[in-house]
Amino acid sequence: MKNILAIPGSLRAGSSNHSILEYFGDLMPPEISYTIYDGLRNIPAFDPALDDETPPTGVADLRAQLNGAHAIIICTPEYAHGVPGALKNALDWMVSSGSFSGKPVALITASTGGEDAHEAMIKILNAIDATLSPETMLLIPFIRTKITERNIVDPDVTLKLQHVLKHLLDALRSL
Repeated sequence: MKNILAIPGSLRAGSSNHSILEYFGDLMPPEISYTIYDGLRNIPAFDPALDDETPPTGVADLRAQLNGAHAIIICTPEYAHGVPGALKNALDWMVSSGSFSGKPVALITASTGGEDAHEAMIKILNAIDATLSPETMLLIPFIRTKITERNIVDPDVTLKLQHVLKHLLDALRSL
C-alpha cells in the first residue's frame, strides 16, 4: 500500500485548506493510505543546535510520518504575502532530514491572493529536493468565493484539483 501525507499550512480547523485536503481524502482510491497531518502546532521554533539525531518530539514525529509517505500534498494559504510561519518553520526542520527527497509533491496554494506564498513554496520545496511538476501545482486565488465549508462550489476549481490529484497518483504509481 502506498501512503500519502497531506500537510495543511493553516492551523485553523475548518480552514479552506483543510477542506481541500479532506476533499482529496474523499477521492482517494482504496489502495492508497491517506493521512492529514495535524501537528504543525507541536513543532518548536527551528534551532539548528537541536537539529541532530534526537530532534524535538514534534519534529521527530513529522519526520517519521514523512519518511513513511511515498508522496506528499501541501495545501496552504498565504499570510502577509508569504508562507505561514508554522509551515515554514516545519519545512526548515526538514532541510537536513531528507524527508522530502525525491518524493512527488502536490502543492496547492489557496488564499485571497497567494502568488507570493506559492512562489516561495516552490523555492522551498526545490531546496529540500521535493519532486514537483507543473501538473501537481495549483494556485487558487480568492478561495473563499470558491468553497463553502467543505464544499467546493466552483466547478473549474473542482476539475483543477482532480487534475492535480490524478497526476500525483500517476507519479506515485510509477514509483
